[in-house]
Formats: sequence, structure tokens, C-alpha cells
Amino acid sequence: MAAAPTGKRDEEAVRRFIEHIAMTFDGLGFPRMAGRVLFVIMCAEEEALTAAQIAERLAVSPAAVSGAVRYLTQIQMLRKEPVPGSRRDRYRLAGDAWYEVSMVKGAAYKIFAEITAEGVEALGGVSTGPGLRVAQMRDFFEFLYNEIPILLEKWQATKAER
Repeated sequence: MAAAPTGKRDEEAVRRFIEHIAMTFDGLGFPRMAGRVLFVIMCAEEEALTAAQIAERLAVSPAAVSGAVRYLTQIQMLRKEPVPGSRRDRYRLAGDAWYEVSMVKGAAYKIFAEITAEGVEALGGVSTGPGLRVAQMRDFFEFLYNEIPILLEKWQATKAER
């Protein structure tokens, strides 16, 4: 059973949490360093961190952080902003990061559906075993493409109620 929250931050427990969730995300195909960077920023008391601050907190090289922040900004989980009076940048979470990423990634399902439709045709249609398997994949991606916006609308309504 977990201990009751004390209101006091436990830095060692935070570090373990960051590593644990980054490894879990890694097991699901998310780059591990990107996960570590994402959750360091998410768990920071500050609203934004520089790459040097992130590297220091993770005890990694700035190069490792550079690739991770580039990836996270590309998938729109992080926003990059200049540090006033410096050549450095800071990184912060997107306003509603999980929602925004889901919106962006939702469009990928349409692309997958279109490509798999080509595959169904190339494989001789649904009357063939391979064509049927690829058609099921196409149908799944079409389903996700159609349903994710509805789910995200429900999330926005739920969030507004909180």
C-alpha cells in the first residue's frame, strides 16, 4: 500500500517515477530518452527548462537531450522558446500536450487507412486471405480516425467540468 501524500516533494521518488514511466513508454515504442526528457519537464517545479538543466537533472550529455527535445517538439509535446538575453532556448509542455498530440496523430490514421486500401486492391481484394487481413487493418484505422475526434471532444467537455 502506498504511503499517504505528505505534500512534501520526495526527489528520489520523483527520480524513480521518471525512470519507471520512461521505461514503460519505451516498452510501448516511445524513445526512452524522449520519455525521460518529457517527464523531467512535466515534473519540474519550473514552467520551462533549458537543455542544460534537463541534461543536469538526468545526468546525461547535452547531445542526448538535443535529440530528445527535437523529437518532442516535432510531435508537439514541447514548445521551444528563447531565453531572453541568451542564445539558449527553454522547453515547456504544450498547453494540453496529450490532447494536442492525439489530434496530430489522429490524422495519421487516415493516411494508414488510405495506404492499406491500396494494399487491399493490390492483394486481390477481400476475397483473398492477405487482402482480408489488410482490409481489417484498413477498417481499424478508419474506425480510429472517425472515433478519436469524438473521444477528444468528450475529453474537452470532461476537462471543462473539472
